[in-house]
Amino acid sequence: MSEQVITQPDDEQRMHQKRKVILTSMTLVFLLIAVLYGLYWLLVGRFYVETDNAYVNGNVIPITSQVGGTIIAVKADDTQFVKTGQVLVQLDPIDSFIALQQAEANLGSTIRNTQQLFINNEGLAASIKDKEATLAKAHLDLSRRKAAIGYGAVSNEELTHAKDNLTSADASLTQARSALLANRALTENTNLQQHPSVLLAAARFREAYIAYKRSEIRSPASGEVSRRVAQVGQRIAPGTRLMAVVPLEQVWVDANFKEKQVRDMRIGQSATLVAELYGSSVKYHGKIVGFSAGTGSAFALLPAQNATGNWIKVVQRLPVRIMIDPQELKAHPLRIGLSMLVTVNIRDQSGKYISEASEIPGYTTTIYDDLGKQADIETMKVIQENVAKTMNLAPKKQGSSPSSAKESSNDWRTSATCVSPSFRRGKACHRNDSGCPRYLYDCP
Repeated sequence: MSEQVITQPDDEQRMHQKRKVILTSMTLVFLLIAVLYGLYWLLVGRFYVETDNAYVNGNVIPITSQVGGTIIAVKADDTQFVKTGQVLVQLDPIDSFIALQQAEANLGSTIRNTQQLFINNEGLAASIKDKEATLAKAHLDLSRRKAAIGYGAVSNEELTHAKDNLTSADASLTQARSALLANRALTENTNLQQHPSVLLAAARFREAYIAYKRSEIRSPASGEVSRRVAQVGQRIAPGTRLMAVVPLEQVWVDANFKEKQVRDMRIGQSATLVAELYGSSVKYHGKIVGFSAGTGSAFALLPAQNATGNWIKVVQRLPVRIMIDPQELKAHPLRIGLSMLVTVNIRDQSGKYISEASEIPGYTTTIYDDLGKQADIETMKVIQENVAKTMNLAPKKQGSSPSSAKESSNDWRTSATCVSPSFRRGKACHRNDSGCPRYLYDCP
């Protein structure tokens, strides 16, 4: 009995010492963890900010029609990849084709009528020479009759007729000179291509050609098709939205950080991103390229109104744009709207807080430029064809053989030099080095 009483305090003492050792060890462990965490935060952790309020964003290019018409074919659907310039929607081209034919006929007719003005200058100049010769002959006849009337060889009636012939010849010469001046007023300081009437007809032809080609609605960029609403047989107006194209290589991440987290952020700081689509095994690397001009709530459809008396402060979040490494993005593509975990290294604060204009990425397309170039080429073809056809009907100069005239005509018609835009001012007007008709020159 006495042994049990003596043993019990020893057991309690040992248990107390054991608990003391455990508590001390745990305290030391917690203190060590706290110290290590403090050192980690001091040396590493305080230079990183993190948020899971981040989503993939990108360019959603709307595909709209530039002309009205009826859809006869839809050549792309959702989830399909399309290339730049690929036809997505085909409109009925009948109406625009008829308008193009009318514009082509109008351009050809204008060229022929305008060319006739230049040719008329030569005819009117020759007519003036003829009228001058007639006037000189009338002067000579009148002088002879005045000399002969004293001898009674000419009657007064013949003298009167001679005077009338002189007056008529003088009036005819004045009329011919006026006609030449009037015709030159329509052709002076210009050539066939630069004549206002031809320029107007050519502009209308280009407009009709572009409208015809726009019946094929093409993709301005490569990407995946989404949100298709175009249907065969649908009648659309200019500007109608038909579908969208999303270039997956032009995506970025909008990370919504708290106000205090943005305090030490700068443009150019590096970031590590993880997409829930692939998990932590795939990490993206990027950098900050800019900050939004306002918080998400400020740009909301219904922004918050804090003018009331019951105001509660809410921590705001500012969208930060982060561009991802293109090579990593190519290896593991992302879709718009995916969730991301973003960690930004804020150690380097040498960057700017406001981006410069030169740092903003640009997005361009050339499919519309190509259409304008094609319109210019087709316009030049129509001009060349009509100039060549009318020159076949032009009168040949006297003294030239048919073979030489044919060779001379073919020399300038088979080359685009005479009617091309490169035929500029600088060609001598007093000589024909190129073999082109004189009225095609850009003469001052």
